Amino acid sequence: MDTSTDGLLEIPDFLSITIGLTVFFLGAFLTRHIAFLRNYNIPEPVSGGLAVALMTWAAYMLLGIETVFDLSSRDSLLVIFFTTIGLNARLSDLIAGGRMLGLLLVMTLGFIVLQNVIGLAGASLFGFPPPVGVLVGSASLIGGHGTAIAWGPTIQAETGFAAASEIGIAAATLGLIAAALIGGPIAKWLIDRHQLHATETDGRVVGVGYDDGDGASDEAGAEAGANRGTSIDHVMLMRVLLAVNIAILIGYLGHQAISETGLKLPLFVPCLLAGILLSNTVPHLFPRLPWPSRTRALAIVSDYSLSLFLSMSLMSMQLWTLAGLGGPLIAILALQAVATAAIILFLFFRIMGSDYTAAVLSAGFAGFTLGATPTAIANMSSVTKRYGPAPLAFIVLPLVSAFFVDVANAFVIGYFAGL
Repeated sequence: MDTSTDGLLEIPDFLSITIGLTVFFLGAFLTRHIAFLRNYNIPEPVSGGLAVALMTWAAYMLLGIETVFDLSSRDSLLVIFFTTIGLNARLSDLIAGGRMLGLLLVMTLGFIVLQNVIGLAGASLFGFPPPVGVLVGSASLIGGHGTAIAWGPTIQAETGFAAASEIGIAAATLGLIAAALIGGPIAKWLIDRHQLHATETDGRVVGVGYDDGDGASDEAGAEAGANRGTSIDHVMLMRVLLAVNIAILIGYLGHQAISETGLKLPLFVPCLLAGILLSNTVPHLFPRLPWPSRTRALAIVSDYSLSLFLSMSLMSMQLWTLAGLGGPLIAILALQAVATAAIILFLFFRIMGSDYTAAVLSAGFAGFTLGATPTAIANMSSVTKRYGPAPLAFIVLPLVSAFFVDVANAFVIGYFAGL
């Protein structure tokens, strides 16, 4: 740890990973002992991460110590996670989910516009320049911290509003917290209200499981969170890691080629697609070759990477940066959260089919429209751990939230920022 700067505590990368692992177990402890967290499907990394973020806030307020975590390794965990999602995908699932993919895309595009309408109204109500509305709208919510950071200086330069960048980052932080806290309760209410259950087909596709060699089918951990059955040896894990690394290598090369065309996409998107490509070609070309798709070992790697990524993301939030922005920001974000919940409960769930998969997608939709795609996946994983698998949800949502949305959001933000 570097404490050479007075009042600044810098946590190096390796120690940040260690703390992230501890944060997960703290969240698991809190979930076991706090009924609300358990009953409303709050993911363990979220509860543990928020607890540590509150501790660092207290250290800042009481002792004047600003804690900064080095998160250099965190983003690689996100790439690994989405690669495992791709390796678990079957082409038949994607074909069956074509209609759902289209509906989710339409709902998301409409929601981008709605968030900016609410942001624009809030900015006008509290006397902010109108372009600031996008920073409390889709730039910081659906767009997340990266988009908020990208647009903040531009809007600050255009409007002369000195706090533009800070508002964007603060809105993204509050949105992430809200996304992690409301997704599980929304899904629980829908499932209990409509008495929904996971089934083999769930009205759409044959249930997805992994083959552990005993002829039985179990839910994949990344999709259902169930890790029951036979044990795992080091050969199985190394086989998974090799497949993941090969998919990431292909995805990285694809990402470079895509970047040269001028199209900007997160690295995990081509890695996700590379995983899908491999799992739908290699087993058919080499049927005798053991392939890790839908195996218990792949589920463990998937759960590990997502849990550690979220733990590090939540624990590193600097909540003291929100204190100076006061009531207007909180009021606008509260309105955004209420609008999100209302749209999901009374419109989104019905449009997506009013079934169990739609309920799981509702938790995910709350996660990425207010926070980020990893938060959406964590919300859905927490729900499926309790109620059962919804494999199609884990395929269609990342494709929409990571692949299509960034491009559409950029155009909508540009339009509203120019108002």
